[in-house]
Amino acid sequence: MRTKLKILFSLLVVLIIILGFTVPVNLTGGWYQQFMPNLNNMPISDITFLDSLIGFAVTGNTTPYDTNYILKTTNGGDNWIIKYRAYKDFFKVKFINYSTGFVCGGYNAIGQGLMKTTNGGDNWFQLNAPSSIWFDDMSVYNQDTIWLVQHSSGDGGVFRTNNGGANWIPQGSFGSNNPAHIYMFNAKLGFIDAGSLRRTSDGGNTWTPIIGAGNFLDMFFIDSLKGWKCNQDMKKTTDGGLNWTTQTLPSGGNILVASMLKLAMLNKDTLWGVGGQVFYGAGQFRGMVYRTTNGGTNWMYQIPDTTIHIGTYTYIKSRGKTNLWAYTTIPTGVHTTTGGDTTWYMGIRQLSNNIPKDFILKQNYPNPFNPRTVIPYSLKSSAHVKLIAYDILGKEVQVMVDNYQQAGEYEVDFMGKFSSSGVYFYRMSVDDKVVDTKRMILIK
Repeated sequence: MRTKLKILFSLLVVLIIILGFTVPVNLTGGWYQQFMPNLNNMPISDITFLDSLIGFAVTGNTTPYDTNYILKTTNGGDNWIIKYRAYKDFFKVKFINYSTGFVCGGYNAIGQGLMKTTNGGDNWFQLNAPSSIWFDDMSVYNQDTIWLVQHSSGDGGVFRTNNGGANWIPQGSFGSNNPAHIYMFNAKLGFIDAGSLRRTSDGGNTWTPIIGAGNFLDMFFIDSLKGWKCNQDMKKTTDGGLNWTTQTLPSGGNILVASMLKLAMLNKDTLWGVGGQVFYGAGQFRGMVYRTTNGGTNWMYQIPDTTIHIGTYTYIKSRGKTNLWAYTTIPTGVHTTTGGDTTWYMGIRQLSNNIPKDFILKQNYPNPFNPRTVIPYSLKSSAHVKLIAYDILGKEVQVMVDNYQQAGEYEVDFMGKFSSSGVYFYRMSVDDKVVDTKRMILIK
């Protein structure tokens, strides 16, 4: 009996160890961390999900003859399996259905800039491609109609095939402005970043410059008229890309970088994005996940990471309302099946440009709070404003405002998500003169 108990205890210990290394790390707000296998320091260059379970990722770093990888997951990113490897880069991965997918890249001495799978990514084979030996981006309309772009000034440009790669048609060369990105909404309407934003309405036969629109890193259209693009900034069009309006991202407070690098779209109202960064002092940086529920009129953000300190998220993917993935170029990221945290922040908000009678620091609301509270303040004239929160020992906890602001009424968020329960103080100074100090209580 004692021997059997020892065996059972040993098996239990082994099971606990195994689970400890395989169960994802849980973060706050419904997010948890996911990991990829050892990829020999090769960075993730693209990631996509076909549904809540099946996804693909590729690596590439523009260095010739490094081994890079095509990976697949069938359980929502909890486990990733290497399906293909080669001495070349992979830059983009796109699937048109569960069976058929494409990867573009290159840097191999014999080319191989375009690859295809017809069995769900389990096997990959080379397709005929234009003379260039590598390609930055692609757009796939169907298995026959594909566009490739390459940004080098020599043999780069835009290329199209109508027969699955058997033949390629050059569709524009712009010298030193050759594009690195392409987005085709359908067989006719699309965009490239050739010096300036260029638009086609005839499938790429002609590309018309859109003056003043700026280039793009990512783009989505919901129909032939309405779309969004990001190039660190955020813009929207309602006339098919002829005109673009800048949208405001959250800024100020402890937001170090207000930047949009990648987008994910749920519908005409709800979009997600990544690229921003929050600074917490003492060398602590955390990546932001953006969301809008009104088409970008207002953008909010949350911080899904409290333990691993991912500095910036580079990729964002969504499948349905609640399945989201935010990954970085390092082979790790976070995933939620519940839509993420319910608490969203907006940074500094100017409520009015009416000129108040004085500099006033107001009481936060709600108070007590958990985890978010809002601190209002008024400025009777333009000034450099500092609004800093301290713990009960006088240690600086969060810099909410530290910039020059115009006269008006303002609000700013205090993010209590990463602080423990207790009494905190917040102090406002204007041009280095203290205006007021008030108390707030965080209860978790």
